[in-house]
Amino acid sequence: MSIILGIESSCDECSASVVRYTPRGPIKVLSVSTFSQIKLHQPFGGVVPEVASRNHLETINPMIDAALAQAENPKLDAIAVTNRPGLVGALLVGVTAAKAMAYVLDIPLVPVHHLEGHAASVFLDSDVPLAFPMCLAIVSGGHTNLYIVKTPPELWPPDFLKRSLVGRSRDDAAGEAFDKTAKLLGFPYPGGSWIDRSSKGGNPDAFPFPRALPQKATLDFSFSGLKTAVSLTVEKLKKEGQIDSHLADLCASIQEAIVGALISKMGLAIREHHCRSLAIVGGVAANSRLRSKIEEEWQKWGLETAPLFPPLSYCTDNAAMIAAAGAFRFRQGHFLRGRALQTLNAIANPEI
Repeated sequence: MSIILGIESSCDECSASVVRYTPRGPIKVLSVSTFSQIKLHQPFGGVVPEVASRNHLETINPMIDAALAQAENPKLDAIAVTNRPGLVGALLVGVTAAKAMAYVLDIPLVPVHHLEGHAASVFLDSDVPLAFPMCLAIVSGGHTNLYIVKTPPELWPPDFLKRSLVGRSRDDAAGEAFDKTAKLLGFPYPGGSWIDRSSKGGNPDAFPFPRALPQKATLDFSFSGLKTAVSLTVEKLKKEGQIDSHLADLCASIQEAIVGALISKMGLAIREHHCRSLAIVGGVAANSRLRSKIEEEWQKWGLETAPLFPPLSYCTDNAAMIAAAGAFRFRQGHFLRGRALQTLNAIANPEI
C-alpha cells in the first residue's frame, strides 16, 4: 500500500490531493483541495498565463496544507506532480513546490503527464473491472484524443500516450470549441457548461452545423470550421434581431455538432480496434448530452460493459488524478529521489 500526495497546477486550477493505492485494488481518495481560478479569468474571456501563475504562487501552499490536513497528515510514500504539458509558468509553481517537499522529506518524486492523469481518473474510488482493449477518450479544453488501451495502468509503458494514440483533433479541441462558440453567444468563460444548460428545450437539428472529417479513413477530429459556421450564423441572427429567440436552438445545435463528431469517431475506433470497453475522461466528459448519447449508443457498438465516466468532480483538472497516475508510475519504479529530483523541469509542450 502507498500513500501519494498529488499536485496539479498546469492551467487554471491549483489542486492538491492525497490518495491511497493498493496494488490491483482501487485508488482511494483521502482528500482533495482545489482552488479554481475561473472568476479571475472570466473578465478576460479566457485563461491569462501570468494571472494563472501568480495565483498559483498564492494558493499552492494552502492547497497542500488543506489536503494533508483532510487526510489527517499521513506519512507520505511519494509525491506526484504535473510537469507537462501546460502553461510553463503555472507548471513551474507546482513542480518547484513538489521538488522542495520531496527533497526535505527525502521521499520519491514522480513526474506526471497531465493527460496520463486524466486517463487515470477513471480508477479513482472505483473498483469496476475494465475489459481490454479499451477505447479511452480524453476530451477537454486543450485535447481531444482517442487511445486504444490494451493493459491495466500498472503495465502502461513509459510512452503509453504516444503508443496508444489513434486519433486527435487537428485544430481546436472539443472543449475549446465549446468555449469559443459560447463566447460568440455572449456567455462567460468557461462556456461549455453554459451551452449545456442553455440547450435544454432547444432543437438540436435547428441549425445544420458542420461535422468535419466525416470519412471513415481517419479517427481525427476538426472543430475549427464549426466556430466559423457559428460565427456567421450568429452575425446573421443579430442583424435580423432574432438571436435571443433562437438561443436555445443555437446552443442545442452547437452541442449536437460537437457531441455528434465525438460519438462518430468513438464508435469507429471501437469497431476498428475491436474494443471491449470505453472510458471517457476530461472536462467535456461532464457534458450531459454526451453522456446521454453514449447511453443510447454503447450497446450498438458491441461493448461488453457500460461506458465508464469519472465522477463529475474528477472530470476537470484535479490533483487526485495526478496522484493516481503517480501511484501507478511509483509502483513501476519511475521516480526521482535525492539530488536527481533537482533536475526535474516543467515542459510546456512535450513530444508525448
